[in-house]
Amino acid sequence: QVQLVESGGGLVQAGDSLTLSCAASGRTFSTRAMGWFRQSPGKEREFVSGISWNGRSTHYADSVVGRFTISRDSAKNTMYLQMNNLKLEDTAVYYCAASRVDSFINLRGDYWGQGTQVTVSS
Repeated sequence: QVQLVESGGGLVQAGDSLTLSCAASGRTFSTRAMGWFRQSPGKEREFVSGISWNGRSTHYADSVVGRFTISRDSAKNTMYLQMNNLKLEDTAVYYCAASRVDSFINLRGDYWGQGTQVTVSS
């Protein structure tokens, strides 16, 4: 099994920045692409960003292009999501996901974290 633990969420004001982290442990050798999803109250979980196994390729939802940056440090088994210029509509629970295949665009979440709350206030 693979365990994913998110951290870094919190309450910020619109326009602020925040960095989320996702620490992976366990059978991490079985994972390839990773990414972030989010879910707002009353809405379905949506894809935010994905990154390839080697970290060289990334993909973003249109709503976060130019504001969010995904990265990973394989030596630390940690993935990050740098979020800049946060908007009210970015408020959601953010989930880390890992896939057993290296498909970072249509990311399949084989493993999930518990989520971290990001709240953006005006």
